[in-house]
Amino acid sequence: MSLAYLVLLVVAAIAAPAVAPFDPADLDLDSVLAGPSAEHLLGTDALGRDVLSRLIYGGRISLLNAAIAAVTFLVVGLVGGLAAGFYRGWVDRAISGVVDIMIAIPGLIILLVVLAVFGGNMTVAMVALGVLTAPGFARVMRAVTLAVRAEPYIAAAQVSGLPNRRIIVHHVIPRVTGPILVQFSLFCGAALLVDAGLAYLGFGAQPPTPTWGGMIVEASTVMQQQPWLLVPAGATLGLATLAFALLGDAVRDATEERTGRTAFRSRRAHAVANRARVSSPAGDEPAPTALLRLRHVSIALPVNGALTTVVDDVNLDVEAGETVGLVGESGCGKSITASAVLGLLPAGAQITTGQIWFDGTDLTSAQPRTIQKLRGSRIAMIAQDPISSLDPVFSVGQQVSELVRRHHGGSRAAARAHTLELLASVSLRDPDRVARRYPHELSGGMAQRVALAMALAGDPDLLIADEPTTALDVTVQAEILELLQRLQRERGMAVLLITHDWGVVGTACHRANVMYAGQVVETCDVASMFRSPSHPYTVGLLQSTPHQATPLEHLRAVPGAVPAPGAWPAGCHFAPRCALAAADCGAAPIAMAEAAPKHLTRCLHHDQIARLEAP
Repeated sequence: MSLAYLVLLVVAAIAAPAVAPFDPADLDLDSVLAGPSAEHLLGTDALGRDVLSRLIYGGRISLLNAAIAAVTFLVVGLVGGLAAGFYRGWVDRAISGVVDIMIAIPGLIILLVVLAVFGGNMTVAMVALGVLTAPGFARVMRAVTLAVRAEPYIAAAQVSGLPNRRIIVHHVIPRVTGPILVQFSLFCGAALLVDAGLAYLGFGAQPPTPTWGGMIVEASTVMQQQPWLLVPAGATLGLATLAFALLGDAVRDATEERTGRTAFRSRRAHAVANRARVSSPAGDEPAPTALLRLRHVSIALPVNGALTTVVDDVNLDVEAGETVGLVGESGCGKSITASAVLGLLPAGAQITTGQIWFDGTDLTSAQPRTIQKLRGSRIAMIAQDPISSLDPVFSVGQQVSELVRRHHGGSRAAARAHTLELLASVSLRDPDRVARRYPHELSGGMAQRVALAMALAGDPDLLIADEPTTALDVTVQAEILELLQRLQRERGMAVLLITHDWGVVGTACHRANVMYAGQVVETCDVASMFRSPSHPYTVGLLQSTPHQATPLEHLRAVPGAVPAPGAWPAGCHFAPRCALAAADCGAAPIAMAEAAPKHLTRCLHHDQIARLEAP
């Protein structure tokens, strides 16, 4: 009903010469201040002019003025809020500063000054009204954009190599449509009221040109003689304001029902980092065969106003076509290390020392545009929660096709065909049907396969798989691992597999790196890792694996917990939990040492590992 009423007003205003029964300036002095009649359906005014005709013609000016103000309000507020919420950092600070200043300015006074300076020009006044009221809208948009910006599927879109402008248009704006429509519709109603208020003060179109506000002013002067004259213009204006408010709520509710979500989650995840420019020690140039190489990489996060190291002196290599496991308990720094490779560290984080090389390119000193070009096309990533990495607004086919066109170009038909090929390649039955589904219609295993298809859309050389089998049942886990191995063989890509499951490491990996409290504490080939571990933490992890348990005996566990960043011991980070700890373990930081050829460990007493009865 609200939409029908507003459409009726707009159509009537546009077609006023055809639908109005009289010219708005025609006088009928024999019917002054007449009530509704067959000839004049809404009566006449003090000069005998037809009220209905003047109401229809008056909508032209009143609705146009409101539209000018509303479009200005929408453009200024939407652009400012989206930019502040999405780009954050100095952009957010600059825009927020301007917003704070604008909100502190008395808008009505400025509006009256503008009217005085520009000789009552209502077009300029309505533009000024939109600009003066947009900061409040920008603040709302910033808040909702920040929430959407933290969604994992935004990080997934960045990892896939989509440019920021496309992410904003295709993945952020659809999720904030509800607040946009509510704010826009409320302002449209408010703009109509402001236009009427200015007319009451004598600004805007002057008699005999009709406007809704002007008609209310005229009616107020003869209210004692004919009270009815206030009803047509007042009711039309009031109902239009109410209709705009109800329409915004209705469309917002419909939008939320379509997306399947009624609120934005507030957790922060995967944002663009402020990268520090660092250099590595001499002699740490990557070997010609290394696809990915991290050398002495340390990462710090802001905690209580100070930078706290969360990854410390990490060295890691991934050769072309190789699968390397990164193993450890939650909180050891595995995921943030992978995020550093992609340039997607949390806001405020810095790579404080070391270098990250990818195929001969130093990513720590590369420009953001260079890293963005690598995402999706050379380096791809799949997350442990595939559902959250998919945009709930778009179907599976739309999301995969978007990446195909981004990396390969071509027509929509060609992208659609390639999309179906990708979905088939990850062993999804009936790819055409899956392509038409939305994320909430997928099972966990199907969602993981779709995420894998999206990661493969750019034919990457390196795939970072962050806990790809978490929350999947055993059968589906095995299928996903088998699929990863098959795709790796067929495509020849390297895989960095982040996991805490030794079964996954033993099944899929060539080499393994064990992380503890921000450090890689052991690295070697998988067979050596299982046969002769050389760090007490690795021994403890292997002993606590259910596959190693002896029937009817308690499962072993590593005593204690991983210390939080900032509370690490000065020497060996594992010393407080280690049965081999001695005085020298806490004296100074422990460097990696060779326990055997191509087998490195961060333990001073690795020759005593046998005492721990490793499995």
